[in-house]
Amino acid sequence: MVERSILRSDTPWGEIYGAHRSALISYAERIAGNRAEAEDVVQDAWLHLRQALDRDKLRDPVPYLYRIVRNLAIDGRRKAGRQARHVADEAVADLAEIADDAPSPDVVVSAQVELRCVERALASLPERQRIAIEMYRLGDFKLREIAERLNISISLAHLLIVKGLAECHRLCRPDDLEGDGR
Repeated sequence: MVERSILRSDTPWGEIYGAHRSALISYAERIAGNRAEAEDVVQDAWLHLRQALDRDKLRDPVPYLYRIVRNLAIDGRRKAGRQARHVADEAVADLAEIADDAPSPDVVVSAQVELRCVERALASLPERQRIAIEMYRLGDFKLREIAERLNISISLAHLLIVKGLAECHRLCRPDDLEGDGR
């Protein structure tokens, strides 16, 4: 905490403080980049000046005070830069730890193998059954729409789809897919 005697206006140092405080804050603000930091710098500079006065006699404390303000403001600016870089580095490290939403290569290969198997299984089905499954699964058609398009009953459209999907599942069992690089 700052001793009040150094800031009192009835002391020579208090008069210097009163006469130069605004200019010192403006000077520090230009270097530090913000007013709050500049006010802290000027306060710290007065503490440094007090320590210097205890050790030495200063003939002209004002230039010395400006030098202290400059040095403290530069140090504060450098410290803020280091902290900002540290925060940025931590953010990058945090981002690097976030899981990638992309599937792993083995999942991609497995899906490709399964897709080729389903394509072969569909190609092996009778045309009307293949069309019914494609309309239902890929085109989001309703059973009624499939039946109308294929000129069959709704129950037959349902039966074609169920039996066709069962055949696709039978042809593409996971144990049948292993080692299938085609």
